[in-house]
Amino acid sequence: MSQLATRYKEVQDRISAAASAAGRHGSDVELIVITKTHPTIVVAELADLGHRSFGENRDQEAKPKAMELDLLRPNSNFDWHFVGQLQSNKVKSAMSYAKTIHSLDRPSLLKEIAKQLAASETQIDCYIELNLTEDLNRGGLDPSMVKQFADSALAVPGLTLLGVMAVAGLDVDPRVDFETAVRISRELQQIAPEAKALSIGMSADYEVAIELGATHVRIGSAITGPRGNN
Repeated sequence: MSQLATRYKEVQDRISAAASAAGRHGSDVELIVITKTHPTIVVAELADLGHRSFGENRDQEAKPKAMELDLLRPNSNFDWHFVGQLQSNKVKSAMSYAKTIHSLDRPSLLKEIAKQLAASETQIDCYIELNLTEDLNRGGLDPSMVKQFADSALAVPGLTLLGVMAVAGLDVDPRVDFETAVRISRELQQIAPEAKALSIGMSADYEVAIELGATHVRIGSAITGPRGNN
């Protein structure tokens, strides 16, 4: 078994254990493997292990990787997630391969997504990204603005609002930030009952996230390892 396969299995086992400890089933949590900075062959090996959900944060890397993977593993029905800050001028490109955008966080981005949906008559799944820090450069929406912003998103034909996404701060207990995300998720469900998905948890904190109700975890280095060490 390769190092990549070993790490992948270890993370799967830990997801199942964390879910079980929280009184949940492992199948309640979808693993999105973040493959940024890693070559397509790494994604292909994960695909050979049966994985289908992958995440990227830069369109200029993600699009050619998605196209190359389709050539390497045709008819595999991959589910690409765009998890980084998305520039409005990259929306059309990102929507050509990504089924889900985790970083919907501002009116201008929503406007461009609506424009592309109207032009292509396609569909896209989205999470509202929360900014749980005081650092405006990190992106994400102020939690106090979520309900108002959600009203606008719900009015866009072809856009399905799945729930909220959040990244825990670097110098705080992730539990604190995840509890805030859970609270905002519940508030969102007051106006969008179907928006129950909670995209929280990464390599360093996904077990805490699962304990608190994560439905999707975005895990990179715990599986892929450092660049060039696969």
